[in-house]
Amino acid sequence: MRFKRRHFVKLLPLGALFPAKMLSGCAASVGNPMTNKTATSNRDIEAIYNEAIVIDGIVITRNWDQDSFNALEKSGYTGFNASLDSGSLTRALTNLAEWQVRIKDNPDKLIYATSAEDFITAKKEGKVAVLLGFQNTSMIEQSLDHLDILYQAGTRWMQLTYNHRNLLGDGCTERTNSGLSDFGIAAVERMNELGIIIDLSHCGPETTNDGIKFSKSGASINHSMCEALHKNHPRAKTDEQIKAMADKGGVIGIICLGYMIGPNLGTDTTLESYVDHIEHAVKVGGIDHVGLAADFAVQGLKATGASHQNWFLPRLKRFKPSYKVQWPPWIPELDTPDRYRHVARLLDKRGFSTGDIEKILGQNWLRYFRETLKP
Repeated sequence: MRFKRRHFVKLLPLGALFPAKMLSGCAASVGNPMTNKTATSNRDIEAIYNEAIVIDGIVITRNWDQDSFNALEKSGYTGFNASLDSGSLTRALTNLAEWQVRIKDNPDKLIYATSAEDFITAKKEGKVAVLLGFQNTSMIEQSLDHLDILYQAGTRWMQLTYNHRNLLGDGCTERTNSGLSDFGIAAVERMNELGIIIDLSHCGPETTNDGIKFSKSGASINHSMCEALHKNHPRAKTDEQIKAMADKGGVIGIICLGYMIGPNLGTDTTLESYVDHIEHAVKVGGIDHVGLAADFAVQGLKATGASHQNWFLPRLKRFKPSYKVQWPPWIPELDTPDRYRHVARLLDKRGFSTGDIEKILGQNWLRYFRETLKP
């Protein structure tokens, strides 16, 4: 049975999921969080975070190792969308197989996720659910049958384009601004039929608009930010796009990369700026349609050895100047495994209700997964 979005939100208070937990002070909110203040002195935000379902909209999983597992233990994550290598169909299938083995070899730590219920199970069992997918569709080449192959191998989310054009549509830094091709629309239809989440994060403006329009289920903007707060960045989404996405049930994950949040890292681009993007997206799209997304390794960029030489300089060649890449690229509080604990604390200080903090931390992604993924 498939639940309607409003009904599912009501069906998932944490007290119902975890009746043995002490959640008596955690009442769900109604309405705009900016007008529904909750006194912070009457609740324990640390306990709320510990009990919450916490989902990261995208984690970069290349070079996964023991440090990655150690970071997961510190993160408080319930689950994440794993971004795998999408260079070709062969490489995509190889990465899917490797992650299937990794999950099977670590049953005490990981759960292979194909549904919202897998995230609930992960929370109950103290594990982390992993939803496998890709930031491009180039590996489907010219065959929609490749979508079926990728689905059978475990793919559950796909970004329609990366920064450049592919056979489906234009990326966000492409010179042109075309929408979906006929093949792109056919691919969206097949992804809907299979139950593969459609992600529009790196898509160009018209491809983003078409992705929202032609998807029968809500499309996600997996890891992005608000153009209203970071003007003229190709990766940002407009208020109109956020609203259209939300109207069809989608979720935007606010990206943790600092240079995506604002142009002046270290001065006026801070954790406060990050939560500004959350607040703005909530005001535009509604409290049920905003989540969180790192777009780097669980342990953070600094911990994985990102440097001016090996991280910043290559990106100056890889990305166009419009990307506005900066060094260092991180907001310090978000470049740690417990990044979303810092976010929860600031949301608490700004007067978000307990229920709304829980939605942003993971309940919104959970609702979206139930509506979009096929059982």
